[in-house]
Amino acid sequence: MDDLTLKEYNFFIKEIKEKIYSTQYEALKTLNKALITLYWEIGEEIFNQQNEKGWGKSIVEVLSKELQKEFPKVKGFSTANLWRMRNFYLSYFDKTNLAPLVREISWSKNIVIMEKCKDNLEREFYIKMTKRYGWTKNVLINNLGNKAYEKYLLNQTNFDETVPEKYRLQAKLAVKDEYTFDFLEMGIDHSEQELERGLINNVKAFLSEMGGTFTFVGNQYHLNVGGDDFYIDLLLFHRKLKSLIAIELKIGDFKPEYAGKMQFYLTVLDDKVKLPEENPSVGIIICKDKNRTVVEYALKSVSNPIGISTYNLRNTLPDDMKNLLPTPEEIIERLSVLDDEVTNKM
Repeated sequence: MDDLTLKEYNFFIKEIKEKIYSTQYEALKTLNKALITLYWEIGEEIFNQQNEKGWGKSIVEVLSKELQKEFPKVKGFSTANLWRMRNFYLSYFDKTNLAPLVREISWSKNIVIMEKCKDNLEREFYIKMTKRYGWTKNVLINNLGNKAYEKYLLNQTNFDETVPEKYRLQAKLAVKDEYTFDFLEMGIDHSEQELERGLINNVKAFLSEMGGTFTFVGNQYHLNVGGDDFYIDLLLFHRKLKSLIAIELKIGDFKPEYAGKMQFYLTVLDDKVKLPEENPSVGIIICKDKNRTVVEYALKSVSNPIGISTYNLRNTLPDDMKNLLPTPEEIIERLSVLDDEVTNKM
């Protein structure tokens, strides 16, 4: 077999494999939709019968036993799961925008979102993100724990203007509005050097707080420009974005000039350090505090992707976030943008 024939043969085999995988995927999607529809209808019937006939909890237990007796090889008809079906129907039957979406992800992921998210806008976000990025159940749980929803709504970056649409959402999720370094044993008064040293000495906990998709490259990362020496506090690499992440630590309030210095670092990294197959470098400036209006103006004229975050030494983030969340109308508008991006990618 000559090289040309072998190449054509390999292409043929690859094409057939892709068709099989595509068909299997479509079959799984169809099967999943059918299963979710079945569970929806069972939940609806349980609710209707209890509502019309006044049946109590015992009917669910009886139904569970009968279904397991009739379908011994079929999982999913436990008493607990039947109750979940009822709650699933009640949670979404009057939500016209969510009812179609829940059929796009698996039952186990639906349960995680339904039971851990009480707000419908939050549920919409996690359903759409799970579908778009193909999150596994464990990844979904991890993103819930890392407050991905709040992070998407709150983080202050210029990524809408500086990051290609293909990577924009992932980039936004890579930057938290506030980091909690409660693993550091230091007082309120500390220097930037002490903060950096504490993070390096607890690098595993630090990378976990950053989001779990970062690898550590170095601290006081040396750059030489025209004979002058410069040092980036921390340099990481984001495996999904395939981007170098430069981090500057500040123990005081954010100042506009920090953005200019970070833009300089990113330009040098892209020119001297970034590999050809990697995406442009991203900067994160982590300060003790920030004026959100000052940040917005500081980032307006910056051409490199930069995010401005704050840090604290104790876990008070969730309550703080709730106070800062946009209005429901603003959240709906941002989720519609996410929906458009999902549609454009498909």
